[in-house]
Amino acid sequence: MKNKNNYSKAHAKYLKKLKKDKIIVYFWRIVVIALLLGLWELLATTGAIDPFFFSSPSRIVTTIINLASTGNLFIHIWTSLYETIIGFVIATLLGGLIAIILWWSEKTRKVLEPYIIILNSLPKIALGPMIILWVGSGPTATVVMCVLICIIITIISMLNAFISCDNDKILLMKSMHANKFQILFKLVLPNALPEFISVLKINVGMSWVGTIMGEYLSSRAGLGYLINYGSQVLQLDIVMASIVVLCLLAAGMYALVIPFEKKFKKS
Repeated sequence: MKNKNNYSKAHAKYLKKLKKDKIIVYFWRIVVIALLLGLWELLATTGAIDPFFFSSPSRIVTTIINLASTGNLFIHIWTSLYETIIGFVIATLLGGLIAIILWWSEKTRKVLEPYIIILNSLPKIALGPMIILWVGSGPTATVVMCVLICIIITIISMLNAFISCDNDKILLMKSMHANKFQILFKLVLPNALPEFISVLKINVGMSWVGTIMGEYLSSRAGLGYLINYGSQVLQLDIVMASIVVLCLLAAGMYALVIPFEKKFKKS
């Protein structure tokens, strides 16, 4: 009983230390961003840097408020958000499905793998004019660009996770007369869960990259369009405000992935 109590006290102390360390990390994160923003504002106010070219936190906040008051900001946010979510979901699901097909058929994998590697090295922006000709301009072209940016990374990452599954465990299941479906769903897919979580986190960032690239090419709404418009009319406050909003939205999507990671670690 004494050992149990000692263990409980030690465990409670350990948990308290973890909580304290977490609070310290969050505290210093806030301090760092506050110092950077304060320094940025100070340099712009004193004229050490030209606010016309570098903007400032106060000017960015004012621009966001002005855009929000007219309702334009919410139209651009919604346009970029739904394009990104659609592209993210399609790329993740389709990329995972293709990876399963390539794992299932070794011959198919050997035939297609070199082409997948080549496609991954191809600058997707070069396909922009062709995408517009194929599917037209607007949201559809943006979603296609988003999918192209994410899907190859998804395929390669998930395929590597499937292939890296312990071969001895696969042989053990085969010796117990497990078919390929059972091996896939009982062993390979659960083994690939950590890589799948990593793919989700990567695709959050890459899907926003694809959306902004697509909106640069052909769009009349969205944060990418707003950034492009601001740079054309030399209103860099609009550019910086759009980038700040973009970062907040990307952080929000990333935050939605974190619970899946925590749930997996607990399980």
